[in-house]
Amino acid sequence: MKSMKRVLAGLSTVLVVSSALAGCGGNSGNNSSGAAATTAPAASNAAEATKAPEAGSGEKVTINLWSFTDEIPNMTKKYLEIHPEANVEFKTTIVATTDGAYQPALDQALAAGGKDAPDIYATEGAFVLKYTQGDASTFAANYADLGLTDQMVKDAGIAQYSVDIGSSTDGQLKGLGYQATGGAFIYRRSLAKDVFGTDDPAKIKTEVGPGWDKFFSAAEKLKAKGYAAVSGDGDIWHAIENSSDKGWIVDGKLHIDPKREEFLDLSKKLKDNNYYNDTTDWQEAWFADMNGTGEKPVFGFFGPAWLINYTLSEHAKDTKGDWAVTESPTGFFWGGTWLLANKDVVKDEAKKKAVADFIKWVTLDTTETGLQYYWANGTLKDGEQGAKDSVASSVVMDKSKGDLELVGGQNIFDIFVPANANASGKNLTAFDETINKLWRDQVREYTAGNKARDKAIETFKQQVKDQLNIDSE
Repeated sequence: MKSMKRVLAGLSTVLVVSSALAGCGGNSGNNSSGAAATTAPAASNAAEATKAPEAGSGEKVTINLWSFTDEIPNMTKKYLEIHPEANVEFKTTIVATTDGAYQPALDQALAAGGKDAPDIYATEGAFVLKYTQGDASTFAANYADLGLTDQMVKDAGIAQYSVDIGSSTDGQLKGLGYQATGGAFIYRRSLAKDVFGTDDPAKIKTEVGPGWDKFFSAAEKLKAKGYAAVSGDGDIWHAIENSSDKGWIVDGKLHIDPKREEFLDLSKKLKDNNYYNDTTDWQEAWFADMNGTGEKPVFGFFGPAWLINYTLSEHAKDTKGDWAVTESPTGFFWGGTWLLANKDVVKDEAKKKAVADFIKWVTLDTTETGLQYYWANGTLKDGEQGAKDSVASSVVMDKSKGDLELVGGQNIFDIFVPANANASGKNLTAFDETINKLWRDQVREYTAGNKARDKAIETFKQQVKDQLNIDSE
């Protein structure tokens, strides 16, 4: 869903599943980060497709659905439950993103075409632009050709950054998501009271921002009390990366935005001043800091609602209820999942309608029986209270309440609705997954004292040239 690189937990090999997913799993763990996800339900090996109840006459439409977790396949159960008139069945294929397996498998299936080609396929924030704006965008249908109009997008109040990412270079919308992943600062209430005398989100936001100078001033105050501002430099990276003015590629060449270059200096500042625990995100020490059992108590983490619902909720057992959410020093987003349709579905009127109806239900339906309302209120699975997650539609968010026990009963939507509006999707490129890893590796080399600043930048540029054949400016 959301995860940053999303993988199915516990998988060391690729799972390919064509099946019905047993049960409607609700919100499963995800993190569109490019790093290993925490936990997600394992895929079922059931042999049948998810089928609609028999209704009406005519041949049943089969929709081939591809995803990298069971999250979207699980949604099909609810869709068919509340749409008994739908004469469709879903044939699902799940390929974990472990070791980069999903994209090659999806690319091969799209290129092969035919009756087994993906009709609907999921892409995540780490590589979505390849499929909406890059080489693979030619496989995707325009939403307009499915009857999903710009007015529908406007009426649903879809966050603009999500629309920008899901649109081709000529402005044609090709993908939308069901989540919104605008970022905030998630902090420990008890530490805030000890250092700043209050845990009020409206007051804490003025302590940690706006801007990084204010944040590092807060870090110094936290240090004086024996606390770390963040767990590792990865905790500020996504806020820096996705608030930059330009992306990694400008006019076909590698461009290092000044805000991204500053990450070298901010990361070193964290280390030299002992403002963090020097952990690496998605590793055990990072999770321990969420639980308050790391080297030093950690004040906060930067992230979207999914970081609360699917990561902190799992790892912050001892600190449950001691968290709160406030505005980030800078606007950003992190991760997300976009749904695309194969352009060939428009050749078959019945399939076109079936595909459009499901995508509309997931991405644009703002009613109380739309996917996003269930998702925002944690009611996708009958009889079970799931996570209350930030969704793409501000209309749905406005009529939902994201009060969570983990954050002391705070309504997180009060923070994430404006966070979603403040995020920008105009600084992404189709090469971000690879380039981000190279950059972060070189930043770590510099902060560890293994390389000079200029040498780290030089090595980074050479690696981009060697791996992607992209020259620097």
